[in-house]
Amino acid sequence: MRWTSIVAIYTLFWVLSAFLVMPFGVRTHDEAGIEKIPGQAESAPADFNPRRIALRATILALVLFGLYYANYVNGWIGPDNLNFFGKPPNYDGSIG
Repeated sequence: MRWTSIVAIYTLFWVLSAFLVMPFGVRTHDEAGIEKIPGQAESAPADFNPRRIALRATILALVLFGLYYANYVNGWIGPDNLNFFGKPPNYDGSIG
């Protein structure tokens, strides 16, 4: 696998991880007991910390990419394992 592919795939895992970890540990002003600013959304976080989210996303992305790369090298799960419906009728294996 080329290094550019590794960077691109890791970046995709990182963005996915960032969206996955973002809602965890977030408390609103009401939950934290802090006074809201007039006009503020009810769901706005009280103490948004992008560094904490980036760190969590980085760790999760490293784990996910490590599993992906180990599968790539060892071939544990391939396209044939994901074919849940079997071969299509009249399939001869050629393209076109």
